[in-house]
Amino acid sequence: MKAVQYRTIGAAPEVVEIPEPVAGPGQILLKVTAAGVCHSDIAVMSWPAEGFPYELPLTLGHEGVGTVAALGEGAEGVLVGDAVAVYGPWGCGTCVNCAEGRENYCLRAADLGINPPGLGNPGAMAEYMIVDDARHLTPIGGLDPVRTVSLTDAGLTPYHAIKRSLPKLLPGATAVVIGTGGLGHVAIQLLRAMTAVRVIALDVTEEKLALARAVGAHEAVLSDENAAAKVRELTGGIGAKAVFDFVGAAPTVKTAGAMASVDSDITIVGIGGGVLPVGFGVLPFSTSVSAPYWGSRSELAEVIELAHAGHVDVHVETYSIDEAPLAYERLHAGKINGRAVILPNG
Repeated sequence: MKAVQYRTIGAAPEVVEIPEPVAGPGQILLKVTAAGVCHSDIAVMSWPAEGFPYELPLTLGHEGVGTVAALGEGAEGVLVGDAVAVYGPWGCGTCVNCAEGRENYCLRAADLGINPPGLGNPGAMAEYMIVDDARHLTPIGGLDPVRTVSLTDAGLTPYHAIKRSLPKLLPGATAVVIGTGGLGHVAIQLLRAMTAVRVIALDVTEEKLALARAVGAHEAVLSDENAAAKVRELTGGIGAKAVFDFVGAAPTVKTAGAMASVDSDITIVGIGGGVLPVGFGVLPFSTSVSAPYWGSRSELAEVIELAHAGHVDVHVETYSIDEAPLAYERLHAGKINGRAVILPNG
């Protein structure tokens, strides 16, 4: 079968032929219908050889949707032919966090060498993939797999971040979304569906700001050195009650800190390496800064329900599996407006 693999440190991903996997005891074989392309993949492929955490070659793709093709011995919970989405942050299944479905915060995954698909385990960017347990599959029913696949990360991750701040996202408050790409444009829709706040979007191009407006942003502001002052102007000098930074670079986290109001949340979701100092007098009083990771199993089911209700619509560009390296090139160059999706069997 064809697969997209990262094979050599520093090299571009390659489309290769590898053997079709076979489901072992308790496992599920999934015929992949769609796989998402994410900046996290580019981050992995940018790491130096020293300390690289995964074995190569690595089949990419931590966003996956497919149909159940076969069940390994003893596997239960799904049936052949079921349309399912893959929950990515696999955990041990037995620690206190996993017992609550919060496998994204598994206490034992690192010690046990448990990795997500596409981020250590073979991922979804292949014609078939193995899922270790049925608990990591969420039914999608009749949803379009192409428009659903990115909800497993680009939907789940902002949903988890926003849900943590719901007590502060009251009517009359302002929320800022920094970076309106794959995750950010979904975050805008989630904020509109889950709250009555005013949503201000920041990005670096008018094309991306146009997408932000199209999916529900009340205001769209160019992300530059004047952005924080503009947000304060739009909020009558108060600032934002919640800032969600989906870039996470040094300039954006600095901007996030400069536009936050008293008793606000600053959530750094992006992995751009920026650091925001925290201390008395550094930020407005009672400002909380967090860097959450992905989301829980139950939250993925909730995101899928929002999609069924028509509250979330991911803007996608589709590519064949042979075009996957091109999709990564375009993503790296900032030319993807929304989310790129690979069709391994399309």
